[in-house]
Amino acid sequence: MQVTDIVDLKTVKTNMNAQTKDEALRDLANQLLASGYISEVEGFIKDIYAREAEGQTGIGNYIAIPHGKSEYVNKIGVAIGINNEEIPWESLDGKGVRGIILFAVGNDNDGATSHLKLLSLFARKLGNDEVVSNLLLAKEPQDVVEAFA
Repeated sequence: MQVTDIVDLKTVKTNMNAQTKDEALRDLANQLLASGYISEVEGFIKDIYAREAEGQTGIGNYIAIPHGKSEYVNKIGVAIGINNEEIPWESLDGKGVRGIILFAVGNDNDGATSHLKLLSLFARKLGNDEVVSNLLLAKEPQDVVEAFA
């Protein structure tokens, strides 16, 4: 499985203008809802915040990978947002975030296994500064996919 196999252009949003973490998460959750990945925004967001309370999801380099297992997930997926401005986010390097990769994973055993595989897959790619740079420069959803290729 590759990152490019998982990314759905319908759940990639570039040129976002979120001012807060909550705005960004809700915007991306609505993308997931519109494409059938989740069944409800409020419950899904609550599960994401429950995971956020356990530890920061800002991994540095202006990237965050919010995630959490949720009963409101219909099928595993990911929403990716590229924000025009840095937004405040708890992160390892103390910087804000411009790139948000929001995982939608069920809370059953298959979901747990897929959750770890997805995180590992994206973490490997996001460890590459060139991938991150291209991701943050993305102007169109296809640019996001190409950054991970």
